[in-house]
Amino acid sequence: MNTIVLKFGGSSVADNIKLNVVAKKVISLKEKKAKNIVVVVSAQGKTTDRLIKEAQELSAVPNERELDMLLSTGEQVTISKLSILLNRMGYPAVSLTGWQAGIETNDVYGSAKIKEIYTKRIEEELEKGKIVIVAGFQGINRKGDITTLGRGGSDTTAVALQAALKADKCYIFSDVDGIYSADPNMVTMAKRLDEISFDEMQEIADAGAKVLHNRCIQIGKKFGNDIIAKSTFTDEGGTRVCQGIETRDVKSIVKNDGLITVIMNNKKGVTAKQGYIIYKSLLEQNIIVEWFERDSDSFKFRIKKAELNKVQTLVDSKFPEYEIVLEDFIKLSIVGYGIIQDNVILNKTMDLLNEYNVKVIKVSLTQSKIEIVVDDIKPETLEVLHKELIRKER
Repeated sequence: MNTIVLKFGGSSVADNIKLNVVAKKVISLKEKKAKNIVVVVSAQGKTTDRLIKEAQELSAVPNERELDMLLSTGEQVTISKLSILLNRMGYPAVSLTGWQAGIETNDVYGSAKIKEIYTKRIEEELEKGKIVIVAGFQGINRKGDITTLGRGGSDTTAVALQAALKADKCYIFSDVDGIYSADPNMVTMAKRLDEISFDEMQEIADAGAKVLHNRCIQIGKKFGNDIIAKSTFTDEGGTRVCQGIETRDVKSIVKNDGLITVIMNNKKGVTAKQGYIIYKSLLEQNIIVEWFERDSDSFKFRIKKAELNKVQTLVDSKFPEYEIVLEDFIKLSIVGYGIIQDNVILNKTMDLLNEYNVKVIKVSLTQSKIEIVVDDIKPETLEVLHKELIRKER
């Protein structure tokens, strides 16, 4: 079955004018590339942020089941609008929510994982010659409750559907024309990459770059399905994410200032058992903890700043004997498969940071990444790092 999956993010469908652009893109790809088209869409623009804000006006930490019920409505608006538009243009289309599309998840509200996709309904609609438009970011658990897949979950929906349908290709469309060697808003010399490996892309996503959802990369790698990242608004460019080979080149530099260190102080001292209880409580609230450590009178852990309200509410309700202190920092990630095979890249990076008076707090290494925690870093220092570490022919 000649099938491709297309995913359009929130910025691509932000208003009716952009929806028209998306509809024409879908029609063009159907006529030129594939008989069968499955489209996955996000909520329009900042809809999800607005809905979260409205929920938090009612409760600082909304009930997670009810929040998923609310947030899932954003994608439903988009799928129905796009379907109405395509039908008016003479191309039969049908909109399906995540559960209508057969997407079954586990029970973790707010960050559910896809367990199974039952493709019968989608395949039936494709057989009728319809363009199938699926709500990203959502599914249903075995209780019959709506669940959401977490930030960037529409990417995961698209790549998972590609695997389930055995589709030929998966295109992830956004307002940028591919994956870059750095954030173009921070580094003027940033270059678009023609190709990048799944492992490198995973490191870039884990480092905090808002490019592709990390779970979609994992699924693509598992099934060996390339992912093509392109712009909605131009036919040029694009980056292919695929199985790569070791080159020992720096592919990308990522600055992440969206994390924070939380220190829970207790003047009476702390124990390992108390740490276990606190850590388990954080996990039960679906708070992602990057690391967790114990000192004589405190616990320290790193989280996303967006989770801070949940942590504060948890401490106030369950651990009022602790005082919270926050430490801001920046995480700098140098990404490229095999770059730690020798010390050339690490030495050059550390020399440059020292030359530009950047205070280094911590350094850690993986096969594809050098991660450096610093107190601050200026834009001009990022420019120099990019110039010195990334090959000019990129």
